Amino acid sequence: MSRGKRWLFVYIPGFLILLCLFLYEENNHIGITTYTVSSSELPQGLDGYRIVHLSDLQSKMYPNDQYPVVSKVKRLKPDIIVMTGDMVDAGHYDEEATMVLMRGVTEIAPVYFAAGNHEYASRTFPELEKKLTGLGIHVLRNERVRIKAGDGNISLIGVDDPIFNRQEDGDVDKMTAHLREAIGGEVTEDYSILLSHRPELFHVYSDHSIDLSFAGHAHGGQFRLPLIGGVYSPGQGMWPELSEGLHERDGSTLVINRGLGNSVFPQRLFNRPEIVLVELASPAF
Repeated sequence: MSRGKRWLFVYIPGFLILLCLFLYEENNHIGITTYTVSSSELPQGLDGYRIVHLSDLQSKMYPNDQYPVVSKVKRLKPDIIVMTGDMVDAGHYDEEATMVLMRGVTEIAPVYFAAGNHEYASRTFPELEKKLTGLGIHVLRNERVRIKAGDGNISLIGVDDPIFNRQEDGDVDKMTAHLREAIGGEVTEDYSILLSHRPELFHVYSDHSIDLSFAGHAHGGQFRLPLIGGVYSPGQGMWPELSEGLHERDGSTLVINRGLGNSVFPQRLFNRPEIVLVELASPAF
C-alpha cells in the first residue's frame, strides 16, 4: 500500500475514530471529585458526614436508565443528596430523563433540590415540582429546613434562581431578597448550608454568613484549558473565575459542580461530567 493510500485508508480514519472516542468520553465519563470541608461551627459528632452534590443534568439520559449516575452515587454512601438546578433543559426538554434519575437517587438518601434558570425557562416547573415532591424530594423554594445531624442541627437553605424573581432589580438584589425570605427573622447557631444555582453570586452568600454553599450553572467553563481553566460560563462570560471547584471568601466556602449534562453547546473538552462528594469534618487542633 502506497504512503498516500495509508493516509487515506488507515491514518485519517484511525485518527477520526480515536477523536470520536475521545469526545464521547469527555461528554460521558463521569468523574467523582471529593472535598473535605472543616469548620468549628459543625455540631459535635458530625465528622465524616457525607453530602453528594448533583447539578445541571440538562435532561440528559445516561445508558440503562441513568445507571452510571445512580450507581456512583450509591457507592459514595451519602447522608444526604443535594441538587442545584437545571436538572431539566428548556431547549431539549425531557422530563422522563430527570424523573428516572430522581427515582433512583431517592432510594439512596434524602434529596434536597433548588431550582435553576432552566426549570423556570421550561415553563413546566409547577407540575415538575409536584412530581418531585411526590417522590419525597425536598424542593426548597426560598426556605430553610433544619436537619438533625450529629449532636445538633444543620440549617439547609434552598433558593430559586434569580430569574424566578420579577420584583427586584439585578441578580444581587433578587438573590438578597430570596435569602432574606428563606432565612427570615429567625436566628440560629446552626451550621448553614445553601443550595443555589448561581456561583457568581458567592459574595452575596458570604455576606449573609452562609457557612457552605453549593452551586452549578457554570458547566466548568464548558472547555477547560491547562493552567488557565474554564473558557466561558453564563453569567460570567469569558475566563470565568468561579466555574468549578472549591472557593473561600471571608470564612464562607463555595463548592461548584461542573454538571452532568450540556445545554446550548453539546460538547465538553477537558471538562468531564462530575459528581461531587463533600465530607464535613471538625478542624484538627
